[in-house]
Amino acid sequence: MGVVKTARRSLVLGTRASRLAIWQAEWVQARLREIAPDVPVTLQRIKTSGDKILDVPLAKIGGKGLFVKEIEEALLQETIDLAVHSMKDVPTALPEGLDILCVPVREDPRDALISRDAKLLDELPRGARVGTSSLRRQAQLLHRRPDVKIEMLRGNLDTRLRKLRDGEFDAIVLAAAGLKRMGWAEQITEYLPPEVSLPAIGQGALGLEGRRNDGFVREIVSALEHPPTRTAVTAERALLDRLEGGCQVPIAAHATFSGTRLRLDGLVASVDGRRLVRDSVEGPAADARELGTRLAEQLLRRGGEAILNEIYGRA
Repeated sequence: MGVVKTARRSLVLGTRASRLAIWQAEWVQARLREIAPDVPVTLQRIKTSGDKILDVPLAKIGGKGLFVKEIEEALLQETIDLAVHSMKDVPTALPEGLDILCVPVREDPRDALISRDAKLLDELPRGARVGTSSLRRQAQLLHRRPDVKIEMLRGNLDTRLRKLRDGEFDAIVLAAAGLKRMGWAEQITEYLPPEVSLPAIGQGALGLEGRRNDGFVREIVSALEHPPTRTAVTAERALLDRLEGGCQVPIAAHATFSGTRLRLDGLVASVDGRRLVRDSVEGPAADARELGTRLAEQLLRRGGEAILNEIYGRA
């Protein structure tokens, strides 16, 4: 990682205030100090709508954008210079004038099951209470284990783990990436393979959002760019964009590489998990966006459109 020579100017990173979000922002802060040691980098904590409303499922309060809107407003008002997001929280349509300037290397994209009695998903007793706030996870868990009871689990990572320890749930499902970043991977009972729980679009990846015309910030963060992660996330987000998906819909996609070729797996499911349409495409990694759109079309034709129409109440 080379050192960028810059005219001295401070840099303010905007972030959510959760422990995981602060960890992610501090990781970026440390990397930027290595890249541009003459540029002071400070953090600004911003409370988002998603952090304020904790007693309602995400799907009922708008889903996508709840964890980024206030931070993006701070970017547009120029009270911060760079936002650190989890890419799975970022809508496919960005506000005018903003751009994802950098996508660093991805952490583990899988879902992780943590159970109180160290039981794997297939070992949980009938009627086990499984906590998640994600309709995507709910649909896939019920598809695999229609006998379990899915219950809403909101709050920060440490809050969710405490609720499990307190006996409110028999198991919970979280993103492996967050647990690993916080140093809590030893608590994971089982990594759910993509065949069982296909990850959320962008899960495990960070996105550094800034003003499109801010060449100063763009130059500095370019050293953190990880082209394979950018390509994978581009394919996944193209699928999401074509499906017009948000947190109200169980949609998943995950891209993997084989040399210069990209494989994209995707699914659309009913909320109860009874109907699940899954497919994949492969092609040159350079065609990531087109692959995402193509897979979305395949899913729609194979039954995804009927599921989406039902969820959205469209005739």
